[in-house]
Amino acid sequence: MESRNTTGIYFILLGLFNYSKLYQFLFSVVLMVFITSLMGNALMIVLIHVDSRLHTPMYFLLSQLSFMDMMLVSTIVPKMAANYLMDVRSISPTGCGAQIFLLLTLGGGECFLLAAMSYDRYVAICHPLRYSILMNQRLCLLMTIGSWTLGGADGLMQAGATLSFPYCHSREINHFFCEAPSLVRLACGDTRIFELFMYICCILMLLIPLSLILASYSLILAAVLRMQSVAARKKAFTTCSSHLAVVGLFYGAIMFIYMRPKSSRSAGHDKVVSAFYTILTPVLNPLIYSVRNKEVKGALRRWLGKQF
Repeated sequence: MESRNTTGIYFILLGLFNYSKLYQFLFSVVLMVFITSLMGNALMIVLIHVDSRLHTPMYFLLSQLSFMDMMLVSTIVPKMAANYLMDVRSISPTGCGAQIFLLLTLGGGECFLLAAMSYDRYVAICHPLRYSILMNQRLCLLMTIGSWTLGGADGLMQAGATLSFPYCHSREINHFFCEAPSLVRLACGDTRIFELFMYICCILMLLIPLSLILASYSLILAAVLRMQSVAARKKAFTTCSSHLAVVGLFYGAIMFIYMRPKSSRSAGHDKVVSAFYTILTPVLNPLIYSVRNKEVKGALRRWLGKQF
């Protein structure tokens, strides 16, 4: 498949797969995952909105996670689909900057949102009698706004700085979306200071919320081990297991990409892992939270009962 519109200042996305007969099948799979992700996360948001039993801080934060996942997958797949269907691989600098900004905003925001969700679980298990005071509506809203703001600030700084470099050599990005590290490799200026800044930002955006998550779950584990009732322990572990699974999937993929030394990086591996956290994780999150959550399954049954 030949690229068109490759002149001027446009960048060329080499894509996730090689263009072949197998590519058509893989593209169809990605498209189905995209549609399933949108439907699953949209359904989660609708259930949380319409069912009064889910009007709690935990489910409000979960609705924000679903919204972020919908935006994340929508930032990637539509452009992939358009390039495939229109037989092009090009992307404008504006489109490239928008992708970098949205990906960093949503990725960074999700890191802090997961930390807020872990704090919610800590308060619910360790201080159940004070839950309504410690996890009130105002604090929940502030944590949500803070997550979006911190992610947006990181995205704005890195997107603006990345596009400020001159690109005088190859414009081929060995990726299926515009990613700051992949784009910086094409710059013909001195990018060492910016790469150090970008690496520090990644560490802060990942390790600060991860530290909060680990601290919360360490306190939760200590509290659970002190519980005398086996049923109470089981309920606590069930409540936290879904969130831990989501944290493991998201952080595992991102840390694999952004916190490895350059010498051990492979473009092929990076693309596969990037596809995991940008395309596959958003479809897994609603499944993880619904399969093991009696309240969500109950809300779904009640909603379906009203519709049919």
